[in-house]
Amino acid sequence: MNSETALAPAVESILEASRERAEDTRDCDNVSVDARSFPDAIAQAEAEGRVPVIAEVKPTSPTADGTRTDDPVELAEAMVDGGAAAISVLTEPTQFGGSPEALTRIRDAVDVPVLRKDFVLAESGMDVVAADLFLLIARFVDDLEGLVTAARDRGFQPLVEVHDGDELEAALAAGAEIVGINNRDLARLDVDLETFETVAPQAPEDVTLIAESGVSTPADVHRMRAAGADALLVGSAIMDHGAGETDVRANTRRLTRAEDATDSEHQT
Repeated sequence: MNSETALAPAVESILEASRERAEDTRDCDNVSVDARSFPDAIAQAEAEGRVPVIAEVKPTSPTADGTRTDDPVELAEAMVDGGAAAISVLTEPTQFGGSPEALTRIRDAVDVPVLRKDFVLAESGMDVVAADLFLLIARFVDDLEGLVTAARDRGFQPLVEVHDGDELEAALAAGAEIVGINNRDLARLDVDLETFETVAPQAPEDVTLIAESGVSTPADVHRMRAAGADALLVGSAIMDHGAGETDVRANTRRLTRAEDATDSEHQT
């Protein structure tokens, strides 16, 4: 599925690099995963009074103000300590500073589900590293249903990312059960939380919805949850690339405890 709208140059560069990397994985053996349940992780977070947040280990990005060089395992452990229900790990190396090795180390160190976030365009790209969830971006792949099936065959829980109603329709037709609605427009790289609010009502109730991009404050958390988000994927607001040694654990806790904080405010 490919939109006619031109992509931002940084995204085009990422996709070209992804195509080149795919050539190196054609002969890899199929990955087999015994996945940690993401729905169970959401349920556990909510039972414990936490907002289900997928906290993202993202050393840098095309929209970041800098690069964090902290050990990725230490970052992930701090996020889990701050209440993250799951961890997202960028494995894209050229624009995000990620690696499959970092994901493996993180998954060995934490006990929550781990999402592999990358720009995978073909089935061979799935056989790089084991993860619990696997990102598929509806806009970038032609055989979405085939890739959803291939991901499940390996044991992954596929998370299909969409940005509009047409992409959501394609995701549902492909059998997606976990859908991420990206508030970031990949053509201009700007963010609008109204994207989730517009697209989410079109999804069936039995689909797990994740609000992606643009969540940076407790108010944003409440807004996305009120619009139907079962979980939130948060990267930059937790990593805080421009602030050096900012406390990742505190940043995560601020968002995972957002609803508790509001309850407390209402009681005072």
